[in-house]
Amino acid sequence: MNPTILVVDDDFAHLTMLKSMLKGWGYDVDEADDGGVAVEKVARRPYDAVLMDIRMAHVDGIAALQEIMKYNPAIPVLIMTAYSSVETAVQALKSGAYDYLTKPLDFDELKLILERAMDHTRLQSENRELRSMLPDKGTGMVGKSAPMKELLETIATVAPSEATILIQGESGTGKELVARAIHASSLRKGKPMVTVNCAALTESLLESELFGHEKGAFTGADRRRDGRFVQANKGTLFLDEIGEVAPNVQAKLLRALQEGEVQRVGSDKPILVDVRVIAATNRDLLEEVHAKRFREDLYYRLNVISLSVPALRDRRKDVPLLVQYFLEKYTAKNRKSIKGVAPQVMDAMLKYDWPGNVRELENAMERAVIMAAGEFITERDMPLCFTSQTREKEAETNGVDLAGQSLETIERQAIIATLEAAGGNKSETARQLGITRATLHSKMKKYGV
Repeated sequence: MNPTILVVDDDFAHLTMLKSMLKGWGYDVDEADDGGVAVEKVARRPYDAVLMDIRMAHVDGIAALQEIMKYNPAIPVLIMTAYSSVETAVQALKSGAYDYLTKPLDFDELKLILERAMDHTRLQSENRELRSMLPDKGTGMVGKSAPMKELLETIATVAPSEATILIQGESGTGKELVARAIHASSLRKGKPMVTVNCAALTESLLESELFGHEKGAFTGADRRRDGRFVQANKGTLFLDEIGEVAPNVQAKLLRALQEGEVQRVGSDKPILVDVRVIAATNRDLLEEVHAKRFREDLYYRLNVISLSVPALRDRRKDVPLLVQYFLEKYTAKNRKSIKGVAPQVMDAMLKYDWPGNVRELENAMERAVIMAAGEFITERDMPLCFTSQTREKEAETNGVDLAGQSLETIERQAIIATLEAAGGNKSETARQLGITRATLHSKMKKYGV
């Protein structure tokens, strides 16, 4: 289905000319000869964009724009004005207009602005679709790709069991979220889930953390303390970065899993515990076993069921969903109103390798939300490492080499790149390039941008 444009103009000849041109570009066109009629039409049906003159006999463009924004604030409204009415056009932008064009119209400019407006409308639609696809925020498990569907199905299968589970995956992939999803779907969900980061503690501190200690067991032990096994009794104990555990603690951990009992440091009295253990690692534990750095018997005790969390680069289809999820999370947290991500940024996100996985994406989105000055996140809001890698890839793909190119070619490329990074916003593009909007229009026309 072709996009539909509502053209509003009380000059019949101009209206007819615009209709003919827009249809030639592949748009469906509806018309109105007054702002009041346009408001009524927008109230009755959705349009992909509105192209409206300011000066009309009954209801002018500004008044109509303000009413249209009440019915549908997401619709791109393009205002047409004479050069002598630029101040009025600025007022229109403040009232919510997407952009303005001066008469007599530059048809190349009109075509470009409409294409950007269609991107805007498409983005709004995609955002609504993404929002409807987001899962229950309580789980935090976001993904519709084949690897994620397989992982979620496996979680649903193994969660009700009592089996020990080993979760493997690169750093930042969300292994703790998987552990929490398992606990939330298990028969132990009403009991505590206790987490221990094994990489964050020395050998002696980790032993005390896991099993507890008696008063006076070591310097600073001024009272008896229960360990994490006891705290997780009847619930779930999540051991993150299990590959970092020292050999001495590995032996005691194995006994706890085999016998269902622990001993506080400084005590020889066993304590019975009923704990389901879920462990996670970003290492290849089998390789660690072969290298004699990890006990083989403990490995097989932990690896009753193995789950592998895919890297983000292996489930790129989930990137838009994750972007929307974190966008909503951090706009709410920072009390900002951001409608979405510019199409050029989303395309770059899908191409980016995300070496830090979901954690890196979350950090990038938090930064972007904080830095964004407009309604949409643009490339300039993203971290430098993201934009650098994206541009390097594009340069490799396109074979871009500025050496030996004319100044006109370089200038044209700079305008196109900046325009895309600004999401098609010419005012922002002109500001970044350090030129006036009028100069930008002139150069875009000169270079056929």
